[in-house]
Amino acid sequence: MDYRFAATADAPAMAELFEANHHDALTERARAQQGFVQGGLDADTLRSMAEERSFLVADDDGRLAGLLGLVSPENMTGPPPPAKAVLDAQDSLRWQGQPLRATPWLFYGPVVVAAAYRGKGVARGLFTAALHAASGRADVMVAFIELANRPSWRVHVDGFGMSPMGEFTIGDRAYGVVGASVTPSAGSGA
Repeated sequence: MDYRFAATADAPAMAELFEANHHDALTERARAQQGFVQGGLDADTLRSMAEERSFLVADDDGRLAGLLGLVSPENMTGPPPPAKAVLDAQDSLRWQGQPLRATPWLFYGPVVVAAAYRGKGVARGLFTAALHAASGRADVMVAFIELANRPSWRVHVDGFGMSPMGEFTIGDRAYGVVGASVTPSAGSGA
């Protein structure tokens, strides 16, 4: 498996993978079993983000096995409501005793793994690639996870050891904010 920054040519396959795993495209049972992604990332948006080196992909000999966003908060134009909520909460969210605003950080996510590659370490490989890609750019990777997305929470908090930093609600949807230190020796947050 080759973990690398996405190329503009990856955009159509990335859009297809994103759409197939979108909250609205899945049944309630599928969401509960595999998790889901939200928001609207079409091929043009993904192509632009690939040009900015804001996505990593897992490439299995030309076949897209997974993707992961890694975006600087300064580069977010028109952030979706959950990302805006994180941006607005930078003074109250804390990382290692400091307000998040005082810490160099990157948005981590969305993460999507193709059905044929689930359970084969692709998400872990993307997480490790993100840590390497974030090194020198940030101290922490920060994600928001809808609390109803238990599979994502299990993978990121229980599996990868991301630290809960806070919660917020938008409408009737509750979200948790989690972080991962880019340098393992830096310890956990909160």
